[in-house]
Amino acid sequence: MAKSTIKFRDSVAAFEALGRDIDAKKFSPVYLLMGEESYFIDALSDRLADEILSEAEKAFNRTVVYGKDSDVGAIINTARQMPMMGSWQVVVVREAQQLRKLEDLQLYTSNPSPSTILVLCHKEKNLDKRTALFKHASSKGVVFESVRPRDYEIREWLSDFIRRRGLQPDVKAVEMLTEFLGTNLAKISGELSKLVLSLPEGTTKLTPEDVERNTGFSRDFNNFELCKAVATRNLPRALTIADHFARNPKEHPLLVSILSLFGHFKEIFVINYLSWQSRRRGTPMPPDTELMSLLRLPSPFLVGELKKDAALWSNKITFRVLGLLREYDAKSKGMNSGGAGDGELLRELLLKMFSLR
Repeated sequence: MAKSTIKFRDSVAAFEALGRDIDAKKFSPVYLLMGEESYFIDALSDRLADEILSEAEKAFNRTVVYGKDSDVGAIINTARQMPMMGSWQVVVVREAQQLRKLEDLQLYTSNPSPSTILVLCHKEKNLDKRTALFKHASSKGVVFESVRPRDYEIREWLSDFIRRRGLQPDVKAVEMLTEFLGTNLAKISGELSKLVLSLPEGTTKLTPEDVERNTGFSRDFNNFELCKAVATRNLPRALTIADHFARNPKEHPLLVSILSLFGHFKEIFVINYLSWQSRRRGTPMPPDTELMSLLRLPSPFLVGELKKDAALWSNKITFRVLGLLREYDAKSKGMNSGGAGDGELLRELLLKMFSLR
């Protein structure tokens, strides 16, 4: 089966488009919601189950079943029934990947009822696109493919998520949340919803202090601050942060710190390369808007800070830094570490980085 070409940003765009269709009461007879990222699937299926029917209609015309506890025949029989009141009935099949003989649903999807909205939630992986069921869903309804984000894609999505809740996200607050919450979108959504509810009425900006107060995650000792200290060549500050990490290894794993440093110095490398290329060609440096898109940065402020950092690190040294980070990535996984702990390895790495000339 051919590998999917759908990216996380495509899932985000499709998710928003389907949300607009639901708001406009534009529905399809079949929805196939599939893929590895459960957050989008759950959010869309919840909206379809909750917003199509009125509260009075739900008692008669909404059916929610789980694949493991149901069978294809019962689902087809339910889907072919007429609504008892109103214009629609909604049938939601959660965990459809666990439904035995799932492909037999094509007996229904080949000619779906115009008064039924069938929602199939197929998690963990995509439905085989060669099947009749997929082809029917694609031609007669809506197929939504939910892709998990990569680490570098979270910042932009998280910033937009905060803005949609009426708050202006501080850059550092976003970095803290990204480090604290990782790439689990359901966890991010839940934690941010609680955080927003805890803010005083009238709050318009999400600050690092808000994040620290509501999550306990330090605004002074985190990988954002570590990257900032290293990039600005502030060795005492970097070692202070490393000492804090060594005392709290579960909250600050070495591997996560290395990945953060690697990502930052990779961006520095790109900035320096583009600067060298511009000088060589006698052309101006690409504008900040273009750099934002190229580096997937959520704000021009970060581009400006990155340019300042790049001025302190030549690409010759930056290339060697990236090599050191690869070496310590292996050590963080137990390869040639000599039995050293995370704190000792991080301190050793930082001293080597600052000694490069």
